[in-house]
Amino acid sequence: MAPTPRRDTEEFCDFVTSRSAALFRVAYLIVGEYQLAQDLVQESLEKTYVAWPRLREVANAEAYTRRVIATTATSWRRRRSFHERPVEYLPEPAGEDPAAGVVVHDALWAALLALPPRQRAAIVLRHYVDLSEAETAAAMGCSVGAVKSSASTGLQKLRARIGPDLVLLPPDDQAVTP
Repeated sequence: MAPTPRRDTEEFCDFVTSRSAALFRVAYLIVGEYQLAQDLVQESLEKTYVAWPRLREVANAEAYTRRVIATTATSWRRRRSFHERPVEYLPEPAGEDPAAGVVVHDALWAALLALPPRQRAAIVLRHYVDLSEAETAAAMGCSVGAVKSSASTGLQKLRARIGPDLVLLPPDDQAVTP
């Protein structure tokens, strides 16, 4: 018995309600801007909704949507207009921040944003979302070898940009006290 359109819509709404936050985090880490990540999730969910009747397993919807997020972000980056950002005010230059955690975060974040989109997507999906190489390859629409190469090259670039002076501190709950 084929599912009814109403049942499909209810299942999709349940999916969106339960997984939107996780999908937003992935999109934010890939594009690096809050509003852009919201747009990316919205567009990806639209594409997922169109494909919803064709998805054989509702359990695969999140993986399908992550793939749409990764491929859509990559195609957005290819557009010439993507890199032009109008701003009302010029940002003030950042001064030194006394909090070591913020310094580490900012350095890692800047280095991650400087990576090409495919390398960033490979690192985010492999190391933040904790997908396997095969799952990452499926999400990115490429081979496992391409994922390994992109992730490896991206991590080398991150290490080169961060340099030997940046010491990663343990989280507060795991801090070592003298």
